[in-house]
Amino acid sequence: MARANPYRPFTPDPEQTARAPDVSGNAINGLGETAHRRPRMVYWAPDPDDIPHGELQRYFYTQSARVAAFADKRAARQAVLDAPLPPVADRRVTRPPDEWTAALDDFIANGACEKTGVARMQPDWVYDGHHIPQSRVIMIGVAHDYDAIATAPDPRAGLEVMQQYTRAAAAAKTIAGWLRQQGWEAEPVTGPMTGALAMIPPALACGFGELGKHGSLINPDMGASFRLSAVLTDAPFAPTPPQSHGIDAFCQNCRICEDACPPEALSPDKQTVRGTTKWYVDFDKCLPFFNQTHGCAICIAQCPWSRPGVGLNLAAKLARKRQRDAD
Repeated sequence: MARANPYRPFTPDPEQTARAPDVSGNAINGLGETAHRRPRMVYWAPDPDDIPHGELQRYFYTQSARVAAFADKRAARQAVLDAPLPPVADRRVTRPPDEWTAALDDFIANGACEKTGVARMQPDWVYDGHHIPQSRVIMIGVAHDYDAIATAPDPRAGLEVMQQYTRAAAAAKTIAGWLRQQGWEAEPVTGPMTGALAMIPPALACGFGELGKHGSLINPDMGASFRLSAVLTDAPFAPTPPQSHGIDAFCQNCRICEDACPPEALSPDKQTVRGTTKWYVDFDKCLPFFNQTHGCAICIAQCPWSRPGVGLNLAAKLARKRQRDAD
C-alpha cells in the first residue's frame, strides 16, 4: 500500500498553467519513440526564448524571487561563472593517460569535489543542434548536505541545491584552469544550464553509478544527493569504466520515491525513450510542482541510497547477494 503523501492532491498554480506551451515536454524528450535520436533541450536553456517551455523556466525564477536568499545564492554562483580562466600555457605538458586521470584525485583530496571520472565524448550526449569538438569529458560530482536536502520541498533544500551548483561550477573552473596552465584547452560546463552537453549519460559511462527510478543518478557513496559539472578537453585522459552495484534491480522493487512524488510523475516501470528502455520521469507532471517549490528534490532526499551511511551498506549487501546467486 502506498504511503500517505502530505502534498497530494497537487493542483498547479493557474498562472503557471497559463504559461505552458502546446507541445508536451515528454514529446520533446522522445517518450514512446522507438527510433534512436539525439536529445533535444526541454528545460534550463541558457536563453529561455530558445525552447517551448521558456515561459515556464521564467516562472521558476519568479517563484524563487519571493525568497531573498535565492538572489544572494544566484549572485554568488554568477560570480564563479564570470571569473576569468587563465590563458592556455604555451608549453603543453605531456604524461601517460593513466597519470592524467589519477591527477584528478587531487581535486577530491583538497575538497573541491567528491568524485571525478572521465569518458570519451560521444555525439549522442550532445543536444540536437549543438556540437562539442573535444574528445574527453571530465565529470565532477559534489555532494549535498543531507540535513539540508532532506528538508525538501522547503526553500532550504532549494538553497542547498544552488549552493552545490555553485560548488560544482567552482570545481569545473578550477580543473579547467589547471588544464589550461598545463597547456591544454579546457572548457568548464556546469548545471543546470549546461548548454550543449546532457550530463547524465557521460556520468553513467564514467562510473558515477546507475540511473534511478527517480531519473537521477544513484551512487553508493552519495546516493542521489549530488550535483554534476564537467570539463571538456582534448587532454588524453584515460577513461574510467562504468560501474554496476545492483541499483537498477533495487529500484525495480522499491517504491519509496514513487510514493513520495507529489504529482505522481514516477512510474513503476521503465519507459521507451528515443529507442532506449529506461527509468523516466513524466516531465509534464513533474515540472509544475518542481517550479512551485524551488526545485522540489523530494525524490532524491527520500531515496534510501541518499541517507548517510546507507548506500555503501546497500551496495555491499547487493554484491553479496549477486555472489550467492552466481555460486
